[in-house]
Amino acid sequence: MQTPRPFEYERATSVDHAIALLERLGPEARLVAGGHSLLPMMKLRLAAPEHLIDINPLVDGLSYIRIEAGTDGSEVRIGAMTRHADLLASPIIAEQFALLIDAERVIADPIVRNRGTVGGSICQADPSEDLSAAFAALKASVVIRSSAGERVVSTRDIHVGPYETVVGPAEMLTEVRIPIRGGSGSAYEKVERRAGDWAVASSAAWIQMSGDTITDAGIGLAALGVQHFCSPEAEAVLIGKDPTVEVIAAAAAAAAAITRPPTDQRGPADYKRHLADVLTQRAITRAVARAQGRS
Repeated sequence: MQTPRPFEYERATSVDHAIALLERLGPEARLVAGGHSLLPMMKLRLAAPEHLIDINPLVDGLSYIRIEAGTDGSEVRIGAMTRHADLLASPIIAEQFALLIDAERVIADPIVRNRGTVGGSICQADPSEDLSAAFAALKASVVIRSSAGERVVSTRDIHVGPYETVVGPAEMLTEVRIPIRGGSGSAYEKVERRAGDWAVASSAAWIQMSGDTITDAGIGLAALGVQHFCSPEAEAVLIGKDPTVEVIAAAAAAAAAITRPPTDQRGPADYKRHLADVLTQRAITRAVARAQGRS
């Protein structure tokens, strides 16, 4: 039987309390909410925190999806303790960011979605994480809180490597912010070995249009060895162009060209690179259709 190493357990009663515990217990303390990523790693002894801080009591204050005014217009704000199931069921998300609905439908299974949290998915920083690619495409940002105050970081800057983020040992991610931009559409495409599995490859696309021209774009990639889960190279191909078949194909090729997927039990690198091309074409095409009100 796989069992974790011994650890101490604490239960936070507020965000400030959770941060104070992190400060007192040191870098070997970890926050846990859904635990669907951390606990399996602990059982395999790939992670061995000395202290677990349960933040489930914070769900009332950190589980929400709402529209608020931001510095550059309205934005959707998602509390870090928001469960995947709540994101999937949200009419605000369905109206504003269809790619998040696409992604949530293929994340694990209902049991995991009912317990796993948005913040936990981001902070786990798994290279195959669906929401990390989705938020990168949407050019979202996150709020990171410490005893010294809050800082806002782009989701494209939060991941510094596999299972590593810029969130410090005495900091806590509390919120995701996504700007609302008119004339836009988005989509998420994923290939997996079986329903609910980690991606073999996946691609997220967000497209903003004015008339027939793409004015802004975001391309996210997961499970493909791409830094920061995004492809600025593909975005540059799209911006300022009409979304012709040729332009979309060129953008997808640019996305595939930067991938460095591993050869593993999910397939060889060449196959995954091919998927990056195909899935990015599909995601862009669907995102354009949604931006134009055709889907």
